[in-house]
Amino acid sequence: MRPTAAPLLLAALLAATTLSACGGGSGSDPDTIEVSFKQSTDNSIKVLDTYLADMKKQFEKANPGKKVKLVPIKAPDSEYYTKLQQMLRSPKTAPDLVYEDTFLINSDITSGYLKPLDPYLEKWKDWDQFIDTAKAAAKAEDGKTYGVPDGTDTRGLWFDKGIFRKAGLPENWQPKTWDDVLEAARTIKQKVPGVIPLNVYTGKPAGEASAMQGFEMLLYGTGNSASEDEDPLYDTASKKWITGSQAFKDALTFVETVYKEKLGPDVSDALDPNIPTRVRGEFLPEGKLGINLDGSWLPQDWLEGSGHEWPEWSEKLGLAAMPTQNGQAPGKVSMSGGWTWSIPSKAANPDLAFKFIETMQTKANAQKWYISNSGISVRKDVAEDPEYVKAQPGIKFFTDLVSITHYRPAYPAYPKVSTAIQEAMEGVTTGDSSVEDAASGYDEELKSATDNQVIKK
Repeated sequence: MRPTAAPLLLAALLAATTLSACGGGSGSDPDTIEVSFKQSTDNSIKVLDTYLADMKKQFEKANPGKKVKLVPIKAPDSEYYTKLQQMLRSPKTAPDLVYEDTFLINSDITSGYLKPLDPYLEKWKDWDQFIDTAKAAAKAEDGKTYGVPDGTDTRGLWFDKGIFRKAGLPENWQPKTWDDVLEAARTIKQKVPGVIPLNVYTGKPAGEASAMQGFEMLLYGTGNSASEDEDPLYDTASKKWITGSQAFKDALTFVETVYKEKLGPDVSDALDPNIPTRVRGEFLPEGKLGINLDGSWLPQDWLEGSGHEWPEWSEKLGLAAMPTQNGQAPGKVSMSGGWTWSIPSKAANPDLAFKFIETMQTKANAQKWYISNSGISVRKDVAEDPEYVKAQPGIKFFTDLVSITHYRPAYPAYPKVSTAIQEAMEGVTTGDSSVEDAASGYDEELKSATDNQVIKK
């Protein structure tokens, strides 16, 4: 339904208020850079705020007379993207440096909001330390690079050792196929009543967590898509999105099985927008969840000072790689994302902004960030550093997954593709759609989302 004029006017006023609250743009002072970033909506989590405050102090000490103004945007992910894009449209509101999710960076590149960084990168010796897959995450179809990644993430299976003991399952569990995962969940359901056997994020409320942690961790482990050369969502040869694939239906069938057999959370909980927060803050620490398909960053919520301290997590939880569908090579699968630091095309002080990136991305500062953020290194020198490897339980496990990981096809249409995936998942989760109908619905949505740039496989 089209909104009336009054709501449109109200929305415009709110947007203007939001922009003025976020900062007045970077052009007023050539010696000051404005740095915009996503601030957690959980008041107890201040990891990025603390890190940036430290970087600001370092930068200002090393560059007398230069100042850094931190401009946090406190909002859920979807609202952060909207507010950021509003700011990037005008020189009056554009900051000098912005924190971009690789999930949406190509949308901002296509809109002309970001500046290519190649002239800076060519002169920056540290760029050679970044792994190629991470570099590619911020590269556009024009071949230029628009962001410096500050780490990545990988995904796998977290499992509760206590629940596994009660169910008679091994504490060094490593499933070889999807069926192994489902069988473990069925065993937990039978032998340890009262807990959730398996969590797979699903549906629109959880957003990209459903598409990436849930569906794509399945889809990229199917058939030939387990190979680095084949992408089950996007055909690179024809530059078209894939419809009609059996792999897509197989992944949907796994999701349907989890919720049809009541192996997952109650559907009402699974479709709660706060389900990722509840998994990290309630289900896992309280011993209510057997297996959780999730990301490498979870311990960030459990560190000292996080507000959700759980120092025993590494004793209570085990880690296993997500297997490919039938155990085909390479035997396991992971997805990676991450964030980059980018310079807006309308930034007033781009040279100074890149200098701040260089400060954040010294080996020592990058290593400090990876450890405090429970992030995975995208720098070769840090990944090889024994201090990084032993800094936190699980770091080596998740860093080792980088060698077999996949990145999403982060083209401008991807956010709409992701929404279509979430809708298909939600249909089979609630039982409102069969796998066939949900897959057909996805194919139709895909045509609309990509201007019919599709190929049937």
